[in-house]
Amino acid sequence: MIGEIRQQWLHGFLELCLLSLLAERKDYGVGLMERLAQAGFGEVPGGTLYPSLLRLEKHGLVYTTREPSPSGPPRKYYELTEQGQAARVERARAWRNFRTAVDAVTFNTQGTLVEEPW
Repeated sequence: MIGEIRQQWLHGFLELCLLSLLAERKDYGVGLMERLAQAGFGEVPGGTLYPSLLRLEKHGLVYTTREPSPSGPPRKYYELTEQGQAARVERARAWRNFRTAVDAVTFNTQGTLVEEPW
């Protein structure tokens, strides 16, 4: 059950996370997977990552270039556009407001998890 919830959350916020990572620097798919894992997301499957990147590209939030790889074929790099930067800021603000609302009903004023005795 927790795994399913985690997957739903990941799908909901992955694009914001990708925009935020790309605001730091351009990167290719596997590089983004590694950075997400280092941030604590665990393994993000390619079947989840690449459709999100494609949506971002179709909406003009990122653009791609191909660059030589030290090993193997050229890599497709993703880079944030100006529109992508604006979307990242807007989505980050929306996330902050949403997180505050969830915290308000989940934690008490001392920041302790509210546990209702059943």
